[in-house]
Amino acid sequence: MSKHVAVLMGGWSSERPVSLSSGGACAGALESAGYKVSRIDVDRNLSAELAALSPDVAFNALHGPFGEDGMVQGVLEYLNIPYTHSGVMASSLAMDKERSKMIVKNHGVAVAESIVCSRFEAVEQAVIKPPYVIKPVREGSSFGVVIVLDGNENAKMQVLSDDWRYGDEVMVERYVAGRELTCGVRVTESGAESFGVTEIIANSSKFYDYEAKYADGGSKHVCPAEIKPNIYQIIINMSLKAHEALGCRGATRSDFRYDEERDELIWLELNTQPGMTPTSLLPELAAHAGLSFEELLVWMIEDASCLR
Repeated sequence: MSKHVAVLMGGWSSERPVSLSSGGACAGALESAGYKVSRIDVDRNLSAELAALSPDVAFNALHGPFGEDGMVQGVLEYLNIPYTHSGVMASSLAMDKERSKMIVKNHGVAVAESIVCSRFEAVEQAVIKPPYVIKPVREGSSFGVVIVLDGNENAKMQVLSDDWRYGDEVMVERYVAGRELTCGVRVTESGAESFGVTEIIANSSKFYDYEAKYADGGSKHVCPAEIKPNIYQIIINMSLKAHEALGCRGATRSDFRYDEERDELIWLELNTQPGMTPTSLLPELAAHAGLSFEELLVWMIEDASCLR
């Protein structure tokens, strides 16, 4: 008898549209792989809906707050439903940009200097010298990211706009110029494994923002990345270190900036819930490593557990 998989998608974060896309793609592929699939557009009645369905596994295709910050993981632990991706603690830590940086730095991963403050302090005071980046501490998909370069310091006023909805705490981080790179990894029973490294070339913006990520033609992916072999390997090593240091499970994706002029490689963040359509970065990397989209999802389902 095939397993009954509840695919959790949607939710109420800023990343709802991305999650619906990921969830729909995953649900279809899991059905093709022979699983019984229930699609759940997550709302605040999730516990009751899961209790009524009683699935064997929950495939977590949620993105953003509630979906990848340990909260839904806690709900699934309470209901004793095995689930995919990382557990409560690892999800919470990885979602917190500053705390995750502190942890991976202690494990030899290179990060950029940063300060956490209120968004009001970031505007009123010279927290660090430009160029720098202001980021919400707990958001994904580049929501709320503001780049402040020399000569455009008025850009920081965006964090005081009336439609700001990313919380009052922000991270002000030294801006690292250069190439945008990402690496997918997983840890199986046979050991740690990398899917390789992709370079992301945004077509219009200065960085890989929401539009570059999800708009048609917003970016170009070069897989595998055409970079020096030693830098390629260091990215893999750092990605595995970050995955293990944060206690992650399933497959994760770490993002980097590489400044060739300064020969500086900086880890930016780790994604415990990467986008999961066949053309998303992680599945694309897995395909490069010889693992089809369906095979990747089947591995995630069979890897699912509680107490992750």
